Order: sequence, then structure tokens, then C-alpha cells
Amino acid sequence: MSDLGHVLVLAGGLSYEREVSLRSGRRVSEALQGAGVSVETRDTDASLVPSVLANPPDAVFVTLHGGAGEDGAIRSVLELLSIPYVGADPDACRVAFDKPTAKTVVRSVGLRTPDSVTLPKETFHDLGASAVLTRIVERLGLPLFVKPSRGGSALGASIVRVAEELPAAMVGCFAYGDTALIERCIKGVEVSVSVVDLGEGPVALPPVEIVPDDGTYDYAARYTAGHTEFFAPARLSAEVSAACSEMAVTAHTALGLRDVSRTDLIVDEDGLPHFLEVNVAPGMTETSLFPMAVEAAGEDFGTLCRVLLEQAATRGA
Repeated sequence: MSDLGHVLVLAGGLSYEREVSLRSGRRVSEALQGAGVSVETRDTDASLVPSVLANPPDAVFVTLHGGAGEDGAIRSVLELLSIPYVGADPDACRVAFDKPTAKTVVRSVGLRTPDSVTLPKETFHDLGASAVLTRIVERLGLPLFVKPSRGGSALGASIVRVAEELPAAMVGCFAYGDTALIERCIKGVEVSVSVVDLGEGPVALPPVEIVPDDGTYDYAARYTAGHTEFFAPARLSAEVSAACSEMAVTAHTALGLRDVSRTDLIVDEDGLPHFLEVNVAPGMTETSLFPMAVEAAGEDFGTLCRVLLEQAATRGA
């Protein structure tokens, strides 16, 4: 049994990724219970703060995705309540959650990341959509990948293979956020590398290779069993696998992250990895990449989650 008295798993929230968060929370709670931890799972509603003050948990495991779960807001509240939690602090979350900012940070430490343009909705409309989009295609070329600058689960994201598809991609993106990140789409192997720090520095877990049935790792491909084939570890050479792991650890460190993160990469035809984005609250569902990486490393998921909570409790708020 664990020395932890009781812990709180936060799941749900009001972001577009609520359903995924609830599934992540259930998976983590069940794994912790199997590892001998007394777990309470709660949503983020008006009863949360009074409940936490009345019965403070030893530590909190945040499985909220998007919005308050990854932008630092809920973690700021936990710090106000002097409640320790697993994961990055609010300042690091704010930097990592904003994809253009994260790309700037990792590029400053020498990591390779696709050329891109960041375009707020207001600028897109005020300057004339047609002229701006034409210039983007001329500058970055095709294909392109369009996604909201904040958020996850591929919501609002799409590949643009011909120029005529770009306006619809922008409209779809703006449905999920006010700013679009338009990147040069790198052809290659999609890879995700999870990083954990159990007190001796960040360590990369085995890279996971992602092969969607229809070639696009969209929301359905991520969370519908059977729509995507995964290889853990990824089918990469030892050299390329090491380069991916090094990139993920470097990104984790440069962005000031803590405990856990997941970096998404694309390995091009020359075997060179390119940083796409980082997640400070990786998905924990039955089809999520972090648990796959833990299993590929030969570790027990529930035990790892318990150790992360024990570490947070020892660290304090």
C-alpha cells in the first residue's frame, strides 16, 4: 500500500477536450487504485475549492486537457490553496501551451521545427483573407498543416494539400481558437516521445510511432480504437530513436517542464526529427501515447503515477 493518505485526480473541465479528460481521469484513477492508492476523482466546478480546503489531498494528479488544464490556470489555483500537484508549474505551462511560443523557445536552443506563420483571426480578416493566404502559400509552400495555436487532440487541425483547401482549413481552425498556426507540413514518420522525471532528471521513454489508417492523426484516429496502428517502441534505427529522445528531453528542459511531458515529432525522409509541439498534461486514455510508452519501457503505469504523486507530495506546493 502507498504511504499517501489520499490523492485527488482532476478530470473533465469545460474545454473542447472534456470527454478525453474524463477518460484520462478514469484510467489514472483505476491505475492508482490498483497500485494501492486511495483516490478521489473530481471535476472542476464551484465545489472544488471548498472541498479541497475541507479535506486537503496529499497531492493532485491533473488530467485536464486544453484550457485551464494546460495553460497554468488550475495549477495557479492549486498553488493558492497550497496543494502539491504532478506536473509543470503555471509559468512553464503558459509557455508550453502556446505552440508558437514553444516553437520559439525550442528553436532558440537549436531544435529543428517546421517554418510557420502565426495568424490571429482579426489580422486574417482585417488585411484581406485572400491576399494573406496567397502569400502564406508562396512563402511556406505546400502541403501545410493548420492548427489552433492553443489546444490539443487535433481539434481544428487539418492538412492543406492544395491552395484551394486553405480558406476552409482556416475557418475550421478558428472554430476552436482565435489564433492559427500554419506550418510547413513535413512528410515523414509521426513519433511521440514521453518524458518522465522521477527525481534524477528527465528521461525519455521509448518513442511511439503513429500510423493512422487514413494517413491523418485526427480526433477520431486518436481516440477510436482500431483507427490507428501504434508501434512502441517506434520502428526507427537506434540512431534516429536516440535523436528523437534527445529532442524531447531538450524541449522538456528548455521549456522548464517538470515530472511529465510528451513531445510530438515528425521524422523526415532523411531521418531528422522535427519538433511539432509539447504536451504538459499528456492523454492517459486507453489509446493514448503516454501509457503505451510506459508499457514499452517495461514499467507499471499505476506504479509510475503513484511515484509521481509521492514525489509531488514530498516537494510540496
